[in-house]
Amino acid sequence: MLEGLRKPTELIVIVVTLLAYGCPIQAIVHAFGLDERTVASWRDRAGRHCQQVHQALIPQEQLDIQHVQIDEIRVKGRRMIAWMGLSLMVSTRLWLGGVVSLHRDRKLADELLQQVRACCRPLQAILVSTDGWAAYPGSIKRAFREKVKRSVGRGRACLQVWSELCIATIIKRTEKKRVVEVIRKMALGTAEQANKLLQASMSGTVLNTAFIERFNGTMRERLASLTRKCRHAAQRLEALEAGMYLIGCTYNWCVAHHELSTGKHCGYPCTPAMAAGLTDHIWRVQDVLIYKIAPALWVEPKQARRSRKPTAPDSAMPKRPRGRPRKHPLPDPTVPKRPRGRPRKLA
Repeated sequence: MLEGLRKPTELIVIVVTLLAYGCPIQAIVHAFGLDERTVASWRDRAGRHCQQVHQALIPQEQLDIQHVQIDEIRVKGRRMIAWMGLSLMVSTRLWLGGVVSLHRDRKLADELLQQVRACCRPLQAILVSTDGWAAYPGSIKRAFREKVKRSVGRGRACLQVWSELCIATIIKRTEKKRVVEVIRKMALGTAEQANKLLQASMSGTVLNTAFIERFNGTMRERLASLTRKCRHAAQRLEALEAGMYLIGCTYNWCVAHHELSTGKHCGYPCTPAMAAGLTDHIWRVQDVLIYKIAPALWVEPKQARRSRKPTAPDSAMPKRPRGRPRKHPLPDPTVPKRPRGRPRKLA
């Protein structure tokens, strides 16, 4: 991330750290005498790097995710309304990923659940807690299913939902900006299975979405463009996505979680990545920025095969002559041929 930048590395690390903790760009510009476009480019560059670090370090199909909560944030930008979907592993408070979109539709839910599915162990018991959005149950079932061959012999395999998948829906009814009623119901699975997963993940005794809502508050606090009343609203989805990955990556690796650091859990300063067993120490922001990402494996490109089928010639185009071109032009038939050999002697 730091390659090719002319400013000192210490200054860049300080600026990115301030951006990760919610400092507005205008304040950094006045404090360090930098250009606003320079600070914005550093934020976007750090966000893209953190996205690559997140995808490289979060293991695929190796996390024991017993309980996950998902939710979305409504983002009021400049001349646009965007939606930011987030997912959280409850037992370790590990942020699993997020999606930014202009529309709150099925595509947003499908992309968010596919990120969660990529981190889970295959066919494990998992509880997914959501709010009352109707698109979530269908997206969860589409994400957590496998191909099963039910008949012997030829035939197509069918898609079957995981047998130990539980979907909980928590709907809150408010009046005058206060919660007056909470409706909890199971969209898939039984209450006994959900209670076992709640106890295993240490996420309380009743179904709730408190952990992802608390993380939403952290995201709004540290991403300056998510402030409800501000003069620096977001203008591009790329900037929102870069800020989301910058905050999410530093939240996982660089910030000691208060609840995880208590005696009930670890008893020492612990980050979500440490609780998940991904690292054994607290990272600095500079460690994230200088992390070297391994390049993708090289795949030999396939050679294009020539088509054996003859193509129909175009009548408008003249045919190309085959073989070597003639050195001399063809003789004119009206001109008599020259006799060969010596001329005859007349008697």
